[in-house]
Amino acid sequence: MEKLNPFVVAQRQLDRCAEILNLEDCVRCLLRVPMREIQVAIPVRMDNGKIEVFQGFRVQYNDARGPTKGGIRFHPEETIDTVRALAAWMTWKCSLMDIPLGGAKGGVICDPKKMSKRELELLSRAYIDRIWEFIGPEKDIPAPDVYTNSQIMAWMMDEYSKIVGKNQFGVITGKPVCLGGSLGRGDATARGAMYAVREAAKVFNIDLSKARFAIQGYGNAGYFAAFLAKELFGSKIVAVSDTRGGIYNEKGLDPEAIRLHKAKTGSVVNFPDAEPITNEQLLELEVEVLAPSAIENVITERNASKMKAKIIAELANGPTTPEADEILYKNNIHIIPDFLCNGGGVTVSYFEMIQNFCLDCWPEKAVHEKLDAKMVMAYHAVLETSKSYKINMRESAYVVAVNRVVEAMKLRGWI
Repeated sequence: MEKLNPFVVAQRQLDRCAEILNLEDCVRCLLRVPMREIQVAIPVRMDNGKIEVFQGFRVQYNDARGPTKGGIRFHPEETIDTVRALAAWMTWKCSLMDIPLGGAKGGVICDPKKMSKRELELLSRAYIDRIWEFIGPEKDIPAPDVYTNSQIMAWMMDEYSKIVGKNQFGVITGKPVCLGGSLGRGDATARGAMYAVREAAKVFNIDLSKARFAIQGYGNAGYFAAFLAKELFGSKIVAVSDTRGGIYNEKGLDPEAIRLHKAKTGSVVNFPDAEPITNEQLLELEVEVLAPSAIENVITERNASKMKAKIIAELANGPTTPEADEILYKNNIHIIPDFLCNGGGVTVSYFEMIQNFCLDCWPEKAVHEKLDAKMVMAYHAVLETSKSYKINMRESAYVVAVNRVVEAMKLRGWI
């Protein structure tokens, strides 16, 4: 099966929103493409003494509502179109969460699993050396993403601070707490998703204490989703998976024990007291909540009609294609779309920015309470718009988010 171009998917989703809102052609054209793209060559002297040149990107999609914000990915299969799509989705995500930021994304084509700590540090600092003029606390604020972490953010922040000649902790979020990071950031994406699931369960009269969860992808978001579903609601985790395969137990699985097993063996497969299951089979399980938490385009027109979940909580970016959206909507499966469902990460990153500006550090309870309020507001704004326009939840999320961006562009005199 040919892999879908994520940016084409993002543009198609936007086009559908433009039709619903009857946007002018000039507005649609401006929203369909990034306002700025930076591509850089990054030379790094590797441990073997040879210099390797890496290709890096930074896409700043739209800053009508404020400075751009978005993660940096280190991945061997990174592409400019993936970065464009993620920057677009970040724009709509920030708008939907009603935080005063635009959207951006960055990436470097590399395989961090094959690099030493020294090589990763040199690459991280060299990337900032190439793009520092285009970022800053009031311009564009990066954050961690796939295969990057708080240590890499610390190196990047330190490099930027050296270049500008002063400490600038606010240039990066997702930092270690002792360097201006925020409490509550580690599980923010999954926690925000669980707050949204809680609201959806209220609407559809689902008792989460008796609900079954299936989670595709057991990285940071997937693990915390499983852990929090059990901790907050008493839900049963019946299946999880990673790239090597999945496991299933109708009586329930222990999220923490699975995490330890994966840390030891490199995968969730062969977990004791569980049946093997494929990623495809996991997606089609009869559960109350399905949480695709890994990669894009896993729910397509080929398998959407086989979905049996009552709620699909998209922790991953772009896991469902437009064709699948229509099928799921007709089958009365409630989707909490990606840039609503996983909006907790950027929201707490925004809280980190506020704390950096104010030289403050909020208690974790306060972060959770503020995140809860943001997720509740965003979820119900999307739900009510869905009912009002008689459209699916993804289309509704776009309508809410794009409307706010268009309003900002008009007020600024761009269109």
